[in-house]
Amino acid sequence: MMRLFILCALLWSSVARAETMKMAVTTSFHNSGLADILLPEIQGDIGLEVQLLVVGTGQALRLGEAGDVDAILVHSKAAEDAFVAAGYGTHRREIMYNDFVFVGPSDDPAAIVGADTAAAALAQIADAQTDFVSRGDDSGTHKKELSLWGAAGFDAATLGAWYKEVGAGMGASLNTASSLNAYIIADRASWLNFGNKRDLALLFAGDPVLFNQYAYLPVNPEKHPHVKTDAVAALETWLTGDVANALIDGYQIEGETLFVFNAK
Repeated sequence: MMRLFILCALLWSSVARAETMKMAVTTSFHNSGLADILLPEIQGDIGLEVQLLVVGTGQALRLGEAGDVDAILVHSKAAEDAFVAAGYGTHRREIMYNDFVFVGPSDDPAAIVGADTAAAALAQIADAQTDFVSRGDDSGTHKKELSLWGAAGFDAATLGAWYKEVGAGMGASLNTASSLNAYIIADRASWLNFGNKRDLALLFAGDPVLFNQYAYLPVNPEKHPHVKTDAVAALETWLTGDVANALIDGYQIEGETLFVFNAK
């Protein structure tokens, strides 16, 4: 009985000492389902419990600025570079990538299937004035969308009633597009993992401008001394290692790969 008590005490002590950290991640990463694959492996391999705050990229960066998280995983390079340059992050480490895609009604009233570029596809949607759902939430996807409208010669703020900002994450925005049978820009992983496709289809992809890089940014302990630097460093080492490489490259839905590991 005493031996059993000691064993249970040791196990409890081990659990109690398990390290935890907070990481802000994008809704697109979370909606992909990859977190459900990675987090148990991280805890099993290095004894680290990673608590996720699932928000858009803009909000994730603001959480980092406030010191409310220990690290962030987001996908908007210009905003990430500004975060590090302002001293809120120690550095930016690329982890993996996928791409953005145009989803819309399967009958494609704006005929974007034949578009030459992403900007041309948006111009055709604007000409057709068919419903388009924008996340409108300052996320990485929203930032990309706005830059593409600019490249197409449009200011999104001046578009008509057919342009619908929903101020929501990727899953909720896809649900809105599904209910309206509208066009939307999504990351490929979220689209593949989306279960409410109804009459929507992937209509346009492949323009190099749709490249979608995810990066890991540790919050700077000089700004926020409470940041768990050891845990943050351990997670970075794991995310850029061989196990993460195999899990990320091996993660598929319906035989299609969702992310490509490219950490260096």
